[in-house]
Amino acid sequence: MKKTIITVVGKDTVGIIARVCTYLAENNVNILDISQTIVQGFFNMMMVTDATLSPKNGGQIAEELEALGQEIGVVIRCQHEDIFNMMHRI
Repeated sequence: MKKTIITVVGKDTVGIIARVCTYLAENNVNILDISQTIVQGFFNMMMVTDATLSPKNGGQIAEELEALGQEIGVVIRCQHEDIFNMMHRI
């Protein structure tokens, strides 16, 4: 399983979740877990996904999601689970 951590941060607007989830579904990326919150008008979402069945590699998915984020006014970052875990160790 190729787990990827996807984070989405920015000013809250209509359709952020829909656009990101549509991209993931179109590219056969499964959402395993999701957390979303809005704090004083700022949107924050974190997803654990499985890209095993996606025809695209992790780098391509990350680049396309970053471009999507720019289009909708948020910052979208993707990290492989191992990299995410190493960066967030105490």
